Amino acid sequence: MRPERVEVLWDAAKSKWLIRIEVGEEVIRRRCDVPKNADDQTLRSAVQKTVEDEGYELDVTSVSIRR
Repeated sequence: MRPERVEVLWDAAKSKWLIRIEVGEEVIRRRCDVPKNADDQTLRSAVQKTVEDEGYELDVTSVSIRR
C-alpha cells in the first residue's frame, strides 16, 4: 500500500526533521535525527526507511521536502 502524501520538514522546536505520512484521513508523524543541513538524497533515504518501517511502499521521487 502506498501513502497518498509524504513530506519532510524541519521542526525548529524539536531541532529534528519531521516526516509526515498521509494515508486517507490518518497522518503518521515521525522524527529523524538527520542533520539540518543534510542533502535531499540523505533526507529521501531516511524518509524511505521510515515509511517502509510503517509498512508502506514509497516512490522516493514523490517526497516533498520543505526546508
